[in-house]
Parts: sequence; C-alpha cells; structure tokens
Amino acid sequence: MTSLYPETYARWKRDPTAFWDEAAEAIDWFQPVGKVFDPDMGAYGRWFAGATCNTCFNCVDRHVEAGHGARTALIYDSPVTGTVATFAYDDLLAQVNALAHVLRTQGVGKGDRVIIYMPMVPEAIFAMLACARLGAIHSVVFGGFAARELATRIDDAAPKFIVSASCGIETSRVVAYKPLLDEAIAMASAKPEGCLILQRDRLTCDLVPGRDIDYAETVGAALASGATTECVPVLATDPLYILYTSGTTGQPKGVVRDNGGHMVALKWTMEHHYDVRPGETFWAASDVGWVVGHSYICYAPLLHGCATVLYEGKPVGTPDAGAFWRVIADHKVVALFTAPTAFRAIKKEDPSGALIGDYDLSAFRTLFLAGERSDPATITWAQANLDRPVVDHWWQTETGWPMSGNPAGLGLLPVKPGSPGVPMPGYEIDVLDDAGHAVPRGTLGNIVCKLPLPPSGFPTLWNAEARFRQAYLDEFPGYYATSDAGIMDEDGYVFIMARTDDIINVAGHRLSTGAMEEVIASHADIAECAVVGMADTLKGQLPIGFFVTSAGVDRSEAEVERELVALVREKIGPVAAFKTAIAVPSLPKTRSGKVVRGTMQKIADGTDWQMPATIDDPSSLDDIAAALKARGLIG
Repeated sequence: MTSLYPETYARWKRDPTAFWDEAAEAIDWFQPVGKVFDPDMGAYGRWFAGATCNTCFNCVDRHVEAGHGARTALIYDSPVTGTVATFAYDDLLAQVNALAHVLRTQGVGKGDRVIIYMPMVPEAIFAMLACARLGAIHSVVFGGFAARELATRIDDAAPKFIVSASCGIETSRVVAYKPLLDEAIAMASAKPEGCLILQRDRLTCDLVPGRDIDYAETVGAALASGATTECVPVLATDPLYILYTSGTTGQPKGVVRDNGGHMVALKWTMEHHYDVRPGETFWAASDVGWVVGHSYICYAPLLHGCATVLYEGKPVGTPDAGAFWRVIADHKVVALFTAPTAFRAIKKEDPSGALIGDYDLSAFRTLFLAGERSDPATITWAQANLDRPVVDHWWQTETGWPMSGNPAGLGLLPVKPGSPGVPMPGYEIDVLDDAGHAVPRGTLGNIVCKLPLPPSGFPTLWNAEARFRQAYLDEFPGYYATSDAGIMDEDGYVFIMARTDDIINVAGHRLSTGAMEEVIASHADIAECAVVGMADTLKGQLPIGFFVTSAGVDRSEAEVERELVALVREKIGPVAAFKTAIAVPSLPKTRSGKVVRGTMQKIADGTDWQMPATIDDPSSLDDIAAALKARGLIG
C-alpha cells in the first residue's frame, strides 16, 4: 500500500485552516465553529475561537445517543489486586453523571479547579470526565507524588476540591496516599473546600470530619437515585485541564490544554496515526498522571468510540515478562502504546521473547513506542519477536499528541530504527543552531516547531504567561523550542538524540549522549544503558556510561566494558573520548520509566542533588554513587 502521508502532509501545509476545519467535523459542537484560527488571540493564535462544546459529551454521551451504549468503553485490568472490570458506555455515563452530581452539590462549577490525586483505578477516569462535564478544570497529579510536590501544585492551581484515594498498590508495596494528601494540604496556602476519598480495601484511611467525603457512599447514593448532570457548554478555547510537568524543583510549570482543539487533534490521530477503528480496543500502558494517560488512556480512545485499557500493573513482575502479552490476548488489543523502557525491561527478563508464544495475539496489529528515545536495538528486538510493525513517535506534554511519527492509518512509511518518523500534519519541524540559523540536513542542532502550534498545542502556562514566553517562545522567535536536540535526514525523518541539557561538550565538540547510548545498546549483552557527561578539568566534560546486562549473561564486567569502549570508538570515533562503562544492577528511573540522567550527572559531578519525587527505587541512586566511588571517580 502506498502511504497517503505525503499527500496528506502537503494538503495540510497548503491550507492548514481548511485541513483542521475538515477534521473538526468529527466533533459535536454546541455552537458551530466560526473562525477556525484566530491569529490575534494569545501568544501565537487560537483554534476554533467562539465555538462551544463539551469534551465529556463527545467522549461519552454522543456514543450512547448514537445507540452504542452497550459497546465496551473502559477495561480495568489490575494484576496487583487480581481485578478485571469492564464498563460499557452506558455504565460510564452513569458513573460520570453520579460523580458530577456529587461534585456539583459540593459547589464545583465551570472554571473551578479540581485536583485528582489517584492511582490507576476507574474512578480516576470518571473524575476527569466528570470535571469536563461540569466545565471544571482538572489537574491530575501523579499518584504517590510526595507531599511537598503535591502542595506546590495545590498552591498553583488553587483547587476548590480534591478527588483522591486511600492508597496506591504496586507490585511490592502499598503507597498510603491519604497521609501525603493531608500533609500537602497542611503545607499549602490554598485550601480546598473538600476532598472526596476512595477507600481501597488493601489500606483504608481516616477521613477528616467536615472536609473529607467517602466516595463509595456519596457516589453510590447518586447512582442509586439515578442522578444526572447536564454537560455544561464551554468555549473551545476554555481550559480542559492543567498538567504540571514533572520537574520537582522550583515552581512547577502548569501546561494548559483547551477543549476544542484538543478534541479535534486527538480524534484525528486515532484514525490517521494509530489506525484504530471505533469499537476496537486500544491500550496505552502509561499512567493517568502523565500526558499519555490524559491523551491516550482517557480522551482519544473515548472520543473515537473505542475501548480503552486501564492497567494497574507493570511490564514485568505482574507476574512475569509475559504480562503485556496476556493483557493484549485477554482484551483483544489491536494497538499498544508504551514506553521503550517497558520493552527494555521485558527484553532483559525474556531475551529470546519466549513468553510471546504463550498468548494469542491475533488481534494485535501495531506497537507504538514513545516517552523517551527508542534505541534501534529495542525496536529491532520488538520487530523480530512480534513480527508486527513497531512505530516510534515523538511528542511532549506541551503538544498533547505526536509531533512526528509513522502514521499507520495513512499507510506506513519505511521504518528507520532510531527515528520517531516524519513530522505530522500540523508540525513544521526545523533544526537550528544556537544562533537560530538552520543547519544542514544530518547536522545536530536544536529541534523546533514553527508557530502556530496545531490544535491541542498548549496556549500558555497556568498563571504564568511571561514564563511561557520565556521558556518556549523567546529563544527562537517564530518557533516553539522543544528543548530536544537532534537531526533531520535527507528524507525528512527526525532523529531525537537527547534533551538539549544532555548534549555534552568534549574538548569543544558537541556530542549526543543519545548517540552513544544507541551504540552501547546495540551490544548483544546489554539490556539497557545510560550515558551522562561528567565534569572534567581538561576537556570540559567526559562521557560516563552505565549499563545493565541481559538475564543469563555470564561474562566479566571488565570484558564487557572493553567491548563497549571499542564499539563507541568504532562507531562514533575517538572524538567521543568514551573510556568508561560501568555495570550497575539497575538504572535509576521514575515510576513512569524515565531514566533520571540529570540526577546521575549531578552525582558524578559531586554537586548537590535532590531525590526525584517519583523515583521508583531510591537505592538505585546509591548504586550509581557506589559504582563511581569504586572506580575512584568521586570521593
């Protein structure tokens, strides 16, 4: 099949307004779209100004009204509790109506903020949709965030109400949420008027009299009475949610997402990028606290009339490295979207992919990877073992949907391992040097997107317009600065090599740590790796590699290190000055699977550092320090 991508991208570029006007026909509007794009609104213009809509109506009500109420909407699969529950669109509507009724009786209305501090349970999705139904603005905070980080978000959003739970449940521990919530509220200057608390059987909590309300009791009563709440019309340009970036130092950045453009863009991607049809099952193996969970667990699949999987588990350990294949088989998942980290974990535990053969994956068509750089070795392993297309793609919290990818729904383009594909319609991507000049194809530089951003692109930061301009728009006038570094090749494929902070300067040469990681990961014995720049008085910085070997590898660490150093010298050259690769038991990661390279670099440099708020295993950072000390690299 010849891909329709070139024709589609050219059509968008020729007339962006007409392109998005046509895409907007897939959304139900209360007040129709008048001006598709208003260049005079906001920092770079706004989409669908003047139109009114409701995101919850488009995700739930319209499917029921169209006669699809019995179609599966949400599948909750929780190996950590041994629970599987399925909700049809009829069920979803009842649950969201009841919760919206409870929130309204507590005074929550249009424009009010509601913080959702929840584990991976259906009630988190119900809460997001209930806020959207009321025209309230939700801010989901990753479950288990420490009290201080939660408090900063409470102060910034100033929520009228908080929806939370007694605990989160993980493979080896139970995280008590309520003490963290109580401490955060005590710290915060902005006090919510009340909290709705979901009690979980594994660990219940005490409720604060006069403030806390029991979820099961109040929402159960609303369900029993058949309480309903109408969908409140909001402007397309009104905020749907605030999502704080994961930084834990200083004032957090609250990315604002609008209602109208968000729906138009996400609905378009389900068909054209992910190649999923209404009624099929889509699974984004992320967390509701991150942008992937917002876009592709909650909103996009439901806008499209799909079933979405909410998975409370891990890629390995619940119970083994076959967990993902079990979920795909049980729920007839046609497309999985997950982070490369998950596949590296699976590959480490099951290097030959033997467990894949234990499950019926006949419904499964495509694997999508995003969230961090997908190294070619991981993509090649997945392709070989799944015998299905493996599609890398790249996007950010700020954009809400892919900036580049390989659009399966338009017909796949040739895959280039290491590249997250080509720019999607809506994004004109350029590579600039630090002075803002375009660099030749194949040259490392700053990845930028020409303004305006397409529908769903963030229009500002919450209560921080000056910071929004300074952080994203001022450095390269006329462009959105992604803070990613990479190249674009002669065929227009984008290669994201590192965050700009991860470009290291070795004796005056700008080098990508991502390129070195790519080489190390290609070694047959390596399960995962990370490279950071360590301060050096002679050369400015020197790269230090950390690696984890695959299960079953029985060779000396020194022998593997020699081979890795030789491999980097062969593939990148002596200019990399790569001389040190250290074996560690595991790489330190956040609970969403991102390697905390910045913290690793601070440990290597001997500078002050703070424990990341979402670190999965704090002892993994002790392992990094111990490994560096053993080599005499730090005191």
